[in-house]
Amino acid sequence: MNEDPGSTNGPAHRSWWDRLGHMFSGEPRNRDELIEELRTAQANGLMSNDTLTMVEGAIKVTELSVDDVMVPRAQIVSLPADAPLADILATVVESGHSRFPVHGEDKDEVLGILLAKDLLKYFGQSDGFDLRGLLRPAVLIPESMRLNVLLAEFRLTRNHMALVVDEYGGVAGLITIEDVLEQIVGEIDDEHDDEEDPVLVEALAEEGAFLVSALTPIADFNEIAGSHFSDEEFDTIGGMVTSEFGHLPTAGEEISVGGFLFRVTQADDRRVQAFHVTRVGEVS
Repeated sequence: MNEDPGSTNGPAHRSWWDRLGHMFSGEPRNRDELIEELRTAQANGLMSNDTLTMVEGAIKVTELSVDDVMVPRAQIVSLPADAPLADILATVVESGHSRFPVHGEDKDEVLGILLAKDLLKYFGQSDGFDLRGLLRPAVLIPESMRLNVLLAEFRLTRNHMALVVDEYGGVAGLITIEDVLEQIVGEIDDEHDDEEDPVLVEALAEEGAFLVSALTPIADFNEIAGSHFSDEEFDTIGGMVTSEFGHLPTAGEEISVGGFLFRVTQADDRRVQAFHVTRVGEVS
């Protein structure tokens, strides 16, 4: 009996003895095996695609640090402490944010955080305006802090924003509780985000070929491509095709379903994002 003790490339390359031992143990022994079990459960219909995505996101949060997802310094909308009320109101309205770092002579001298709602009493009149008196304490955190630790701190302190500082004490970026939660549940849109509908299915110059977002409703794809896929079990093309693979595919993998060849063009370690689709046979 030959086994390959040198194989260390993950669950797909476990040795025969490893697989046998795992069969008897009945439990995943590391994070990769846990995710593999969860994906198998999803493929078997024990959990929805959305639930799998959130669980994988929650696991991934423990591996990410603040500097992986923070808003970089250059993109921070901050306010100088000596700015007139009219300028402050204009910046707040234009940006659509709810919280703003306020700084002194330079952006590394953070004096506190301004909540936009605290300006409401000054709309229409500026008598007695004192910006420094409105500031809340700023939370400063290192770039290396883990996201799960930060999330726990946000919940404990009831803060929604933290400023990220580098090893020299300068401001390196900014992170909000929304930035952390989006790593778990995906993008969270609000009324200030771009409301333009994305293009989900784009016909390509190649006859019978499409670039298809994984979020495309099956009914919409059927109408555009002339297919007849059922939407009783899955709502989106991404959910249906991922189920046909039986695992979360990576970019470049392809599979034939119902007379169409689906090739993954975009994917990360949590979800498939887009396919190149071509008609290869009789549509069923």
